[in-house]
Amino acid sequence: MIEVKEETIESTLRKVIQDLLPSESRLVSFTKRIKYIDPLHFFEAGTNLHMDRSFWKSTLDKFTLVGIGTAYAIQANHSHQLKEKWDALVQMAIINNPYHVPGTGITAIGGMDFDPLKPRTVLWDKFATNELCIPTFLLMEKEDSVYLTITVYVNGEDNPEVIAKQLGEKERFLTSYRGDGLCKPSLVSKEEVNRTNWKQTVRKGTEFISSGHANKVVLARELKLEFKEPIHVTTVIQDLIVSQPTSYIFAFEKAGDCFIGATPERLVKVEKDALLSTCLAGTAPRGKTDEEDQAIGEQLLYDPKNREEHDFVVQMIKKSLKEFCKEMQVPDKPVLYKLKNLQHLYTPVKGIFKEGNSVFDVVEKLHPTPALGGEPREAALQFIREHELLDRGWYGAPIGWVDSNQNGEFAVAIRSGLLKGDKASLFAGCGVVKESDPEAELEETGIKFLPMLNVLGG
Repeated sequence: MIEVKEETIESTLRKVIQDLLPSESRLVSFTKRIKYIDPLHFFEAGTNLHMDRSFWKSTLDKFTLVGIGTAYAIQANHSHQLKEKWDALVQMAIINNPYHVPGTGITAIGGMDFDPLKPRTVLWDKFATNELCIPTFLLMEKEDSVYLTITVYVNGEDNPEVIAKQLGEKERFLTSYRGDGLCKPSLVSKEEVNRTNWKQTVRKGTEFISSGHANKVVLARELKLEFKEPIHVTTVIQDLIVSQPTSYIFAFEKAGDCFIGATPERLVKVEKDALLSTCLAGTAPRGKTDEEDQAIGEQLLYDPKNREEHDFVVQMIKKSLKEFCKEMQVPDKPVLYKLKNLQHLYTPVKGIFKEGNSVFDVVEKLHPTPALGGEPREAALQFIREHELLDRGWYGAPIGWVDSNQNGEFAVAIRSGLLKGDKASLFAGCGVVKESDPEAELEETGIKFLPMLNVLGG
């Protein structure tokens, strides 16, 4: 990684290009601090430039990333290859960034398949197995500060003046756009895919567990929606921000399809030497009154099935993170984490990150957690591959961001859906143990559809 301190993107490009041979290429980024602009206006402006977009928001941290366009994309068959390719790319990059705050400099947003070994269907044909996208334009908002990073991939034959002019024109459009209000789509139909067969699969799962092959298996299902008109992604994001204020809001667009959701489940966050992971497993609905809500929460806190499910996740994450941390802090018991539609058992895991490791190492070690795969991992995954009636794609897998200063954060992509024009597929899962009742598990997944279903007008 080569850091420079030039005053403009044009002067940076001129210096880089003149030092390149015609056959050489280099990634160049330029970060500057700008006045506040609405991240959703910036995001919506990307549609007018016909560029893929990406979005990440941690409301609790007052942190937002919005990506427009693709300067460079890293794709890999296995997650560990992402780290190798990312490290090599950053090592050769020219980075003009005097700020060194998370989400500036070269920053990539991306995600992964839940299980690369399960055959893909056409549902996820626009998405790579594992991909990191470095946006051409990246807006980062942190509390009261806003930064814009422009990244471009150049070679020795490029004209720096022409590139700088084109980037400048697009930047002015993106930062000045004030879009009109967008409407929710009108829902035409709703279909629960393989409802009866899914309950039969749950029953097979309980038999599999009772036979001693596993302690827990997580099974997911799909809800298909169709609308009168194409879905406006910006409107969905806007409604998710309002309705799910304690969740991560994410969107990743590829050639017109968009994977989007509001997940409460952080996988890992690394900032400098501080590591944070969270265990979120065990679910119940919210009550209609304060008294009912408190009663449901108390029942969840002391329910043996949910506590057992939660403890699987806590022990696995604690064991997995030991090799990456100098010291760790893990509470003895969970607390309630309340969302608009649901409440969960929640345990944070904190640690001091050892040098020489990266967020990619932790992601590879943790995924899939028992909350999304099962326990033990390989036995549960094998059952899911053979019996689950769903192509999960990126659902239930890590999605997040990483920057060139080794900061990054990944969440587990649940409470999510895949938007395809005027159609959507929503996904929800539940943890199956030997005492599980198929009808009760079906009802739980129905509750988990609600965060996405509500903002889509369902």
